[in-house]
Amino acid sequence: MPELKLLQAGHAPAVLAFELANRAYFAASVPDRGDDYFDQFSDRYNALLAEQEAGICAFYVLLGEDGVVLGRFNLVDIEDQAAEVGYRVAQHVTGHGVATANVRELCRLAAVQHGLRTLRAAAARQNAASRRVLLKAGFVPVGPADPAHLSGKPGTWYQRELDL
Repeated sequence: MPELKLLQAGHAPAVLAFELANRAYFAASVPDRGDDYFDQFSDRYNALLAEQEAGICAFYVLLGEDGVVLGRFNLVDIEDQAAEVGYRVAQHVTGHGVATANVRELCRLAAVQHGLRTLRAAAARQNAASRRVLLKAGFVPVGPADPAHLSGKPGTWYQRELDL
């Protein structure tokens, strides 16, 4: 059974493989990370681990039984018991409730492991799947998102209050 695990240095090869295998799929709904991301992956990955160590962010990977990354679920800009949620799942597991189940699990971890009370997430209007995931995971729309936050696309902020 897949398991959500806090990002570790040893996950780097599997994360890179996940990002490369799903690059075109992700680029269809969110801006492509660009070649520089992949060329400088090791440095960027180490920067993520440093942010996590500093308590600024918490990055999780959904690992299949074979160690393959099936998704990434992140808490970013942790401050004042709040954070922003981001997530992406592999194309071959979409449509099976994987994103919804693990966003719910991320919410639980946010409260229990990180002491967070409020989570926010932005979704572009064109990204109906992401909007559905957020709603099913207990988020409610709270207002328009600045298009600059969504790479120039109009969208909505969603929020969920957590129980500790």
